[in-house]
Amino acid sequence: MGESDERVRAPAPPIAVICGPTAAGKSALALAFSRAVPTTIISADSRQIYRGFDIGTAKPTREELALVPHVGIDVADPTERWSAWQWASMAHRAIEEARAAGRVPLVVGGTGFYIRALVSPLAPIPPLDARAREALSQWLDTRSPDELRRWCARLDAPRAALGPTQWRRAVEVALLTGVPLSTWHAQSRALPALTVRYLVVDPGTPLVARIAARVHDMVDGGWADEVDRLQATVPESAPAWQATGYEVMRAWRRGQATREEAIQTVTVQTRQYAKRQRTWFRHQLGDAPVLRVNPQAADDVAQAQRWWQRHCEETR
Repeated sequence: MGESDERVRAPAPPIAVICGPTAAGKSALALAFSRAVPTTIISADSRQIYRGFDIGTAKPTREELALVPHVGIDVADPTERWSAWQWASMAHRAIEEARAAGRVPLVVGGTGFYIRALVSPLAPIPPLDARAREALSQWLDTRSPDELRRWCARLDAPRAALGPTQWRRAVEVALLTGVPLSTWHAQSRALPALTVRYLVVDPGTPLVARIAARVHDMVDGGWADEVDRLQATVPESAPAWQATGYEVMRAWRRGQATREEAIQTVTVQTRQYAKRQRTWFRHQLGDAPVLRVNPQAADDVAQAQRWWQRHCEETR
């Protein structure tokens, strides 16, 4: 093999990924990093993709979006369902475009299955018929978790060991395409795998207080008004409503809960979500290099800054 062939086939530089539980401080750290070198932030958040769902998903502010280019924010209508493959395809394009423009791509978010799809891409699933999907979705809404699991075991047994969201998706794909989701995933991969470096951000015990404070800030910042506006135009079955806290806020606005009850319930739900994220990021990052930091510790912040500086030096 000639030298030119070796250059053509040389692996792409690794991608920097900042991940961790919700409210941990990932976005603030990413914005701080972006002040040092030209950066494109690629949001790995399965709810920030939806237009109009802003406050409850903790989207970057207009000022922050103007400060650093972001990709993956406001890319879907609330009624659309986005797969991890769709997000990974968008992220791959964003990475290539950032590098072509002399910018450093930085993936930031807490949706683990998005990040996994970027690192270990899955084969795409063909578009599903919208009417058939809506009818099936209405039927699936009436099924209990046990019944979903039994359907999944019958239609796509390898995925029956997962959770309710995965069972539902497996049933949907198997019935509407005639091919189990696990079979689609086993087919040839459509996107190149990437190597990554992880920065896992987690403040530890103080995360509980951070979550409570952020929920209060969201409500004080107009989350209820946002929900009122969205309810006027977004169907109740829209996937975007599945974002943590939105159903609780809708119940409050319907008079089924008080303001304080809604705040308390959303806080508990967010803590439970953060717990699941922590579990995922402890066990699902594989063999890639990982630096874990507490954003409230000065020495950890310095470590994170050195991690970013080294990454930029080695990949530019």
